[in-house]
This record gives sequence, structure tokens and C-alpha cells, in this order.
Amino acid sequence: MNAWRALLAVSFLLLGGCLVTFRDPIPANEAAPIPLLGEWSRQNEWGDQQFLQITRAGSNVYKAQLYVDSPDNLDSVEEYGFTVAHHGRRWYLSAGLPKRMGANFAIAGFELTTSNELVVFNLDVDRILQEVQQGVLQGEVVESVEGDGVLVSSPLEQVFSYLDDQANSDVFIEVARYQRAGD
Repeated sequence: MNAWRALLAVSFLLLGGCLVTFRDPIPANEAAPIPLLGEWSRQNEWGDQQFLQITRAGSNVYKAQLYVDSPDNLDSVEEYGFTVAHHGRRWYLSAGLPKRMGANFAIAGFELTTSNELVVFNLDVDRILQEVQQGVLQGEVVESVEGDGVLVSSPLEQVFSYLDDQANSDVFIEVARYQRAGD
């Protein structure tokens, strides 16, 4: 679970179990930027060394393998398939969630920096919940032991239009910062 929290902690992530989820994934219509592929590492909030390997899994479909302590630690490996989209000035990824988390899809933002970092952003649950309550986005509250999440049912084009609006840039929360492995 720590590895999932790290990449998508997302979104790839479980920020305390409270997630913004979506009924539909990002369609596999776009290729990821080439620099996204490869090996990444970081030290998480608990001091664990984490490794992330991103590879192609098909046509515009990718696989993230997350490891704790070492890429050789096969007992810790978690694997997730995802798709990407580039809208406005942002890159997004979409990963399917397991049944225990509702079997919907998480969407996260990511950025590849000039200092060779992969930065992953989750959506602020409280802010998206507020937008649903105000009718800006359609969706419903999803209750869990860890707290309320939100299942967004708005069409993806409406969601991306909302997310791409610079006025909504504060809806993103940085959840993980990886360095290219070996750098």
C-alpha cells in the first residue's frame, strides 16, 4: 500500500483512502512522453526507499511497477496499468482501482521537470467534493472507513476543461517526487 500511496498516493494513490475517482478511464489515444519511461526512485514520508519502473504495456498503455527497498524485492512489487492524456499545459494519467476501492479509475497529474524529476499530483478531495456540491461537476460522495471520497460522473472533456483552467490550479496536491534512478 505504501507504493500505491507514493505514485498515485495517489491517485496512483491512496491518500488515507480518500480519493477522487471517475467512472471512465482516460482513453488510450495518446502516447506518454518518452522521458516518463524508465526507472525512478524516492524516499517516502516513512523513510522507505521506493522504486518505480514505467514501461510500455501495449499501444498507448503503460505499466508502473512499484517496489519498496529494492527493485529486487519482488515481495513488495505492485503493478498498475495506466493511460495518459495531455490537455492544456498538463499531463494526466488514469489507473484502474481494485474492487476493494470501488473498481473505478483514479486520475492524477504529472510533470517531468528540467531537473530530471517526476512529480505526481493528486486531486484535492475536499475541493472536488465542494465543486460537486456546487454543481460545477457531477458526482457523488463515496463513504469509506478512512473518510469521504468523491466519484465524479461528469464526462472527461468537462473534467479536463475544469482541470485545465488556471483558476483551478490549486485543486492539485503534490503527492510524490521521484528522481531518475541513477542520477
